[in-house]
Amino acid sequence: MKQGKPLILVTNDDGITSRGIRTLVNIMKDIGEVIVVAPDSPQSGMGHAITVGDTLRLEPTSIFGDIKAFECSGTPADCVKMARHYVLKDLRQPDLVVSGINHGSNTSISVLYSGTMSAAIEAAIESVPAIGFSLCDFSIDADFGHTTEYVRKIALKVLEGGLPDGVALNVNFPPKRNESLRGIRVCRQANARWMENFDERYDPNGRRYFWMAGNFVNFDKGEDNDEWAIANNFVSVVPCQFDLTAHHAIRTLNDDWSGLL
Repeated sequence: MKQGKPLILVTNDDGITSRGIRTLVNIMKDIGEVIVVAPDSPQSGMGHAITVGDTLRLEPTSIFGDIKAFECSGTPADCVKMARHYVLKDLRQPDLVVSGINHGSNTSISVLYSGTMSAAIEAAIESVPAIGFSLCDFSIDADFGHTTEYVRKIALKVLEGGLPDGVALNVNFPPKRNESLRGIRVCRQANARWMENFDERYDPNGRRYFWMAGNFVNFDKGEDNDEWAIANNFVSVVPCQFDLTAHHAIRTLNDDWSGLL
């Protein structure tokens, strides 16, 4: 590894052949030395799953030319673990982990289901600055071009100043519109969630199966959240942490449960 440049680990959850990761690699290779460890197939919606009861496979690939890259059979979190503790075990560790660019939104509650963000959170667990990038456009011909300038700026800012310990950034881009992006908003996760329903179907052999569907409902009327930022053509940046403790509830439970404790 070249000591003069920052070492940047690139991963994702859409798979190593996705357009989003190619976009991200092309941006990062102008900033530092890039190594890629990414899933060999789509892993969207895997959350922070890791492989504990099955084999993990890791194969080198030349998909990015002379950039050192590996495709992994595991989840996005597995990819970060494999990169740090196997691929880079006897070398220096990454200065930055970037995940994405995800093909689809990871705003609001979707961050909990996101493989993209779980890769970033996995890095944050091990005190490596990390960013998950997502484009809020699910269309097959989604245009990633307007994200390039901001991906570069945000990555450079994190490399320069770092992040608070245990924090990863969840960065979402609006879909390409006629007007230019209006800038960056550092904001909170919106109060929104998926309202699911399950479509009951039958396969050609008459066996029943279900297909999950539903609608995304935003209950948040504020102007300081990621959903508002995306709707108003801003890049949303939400600092996320892996500590899920509801700190505000500890005193309440201690008071309410005083006879039980």
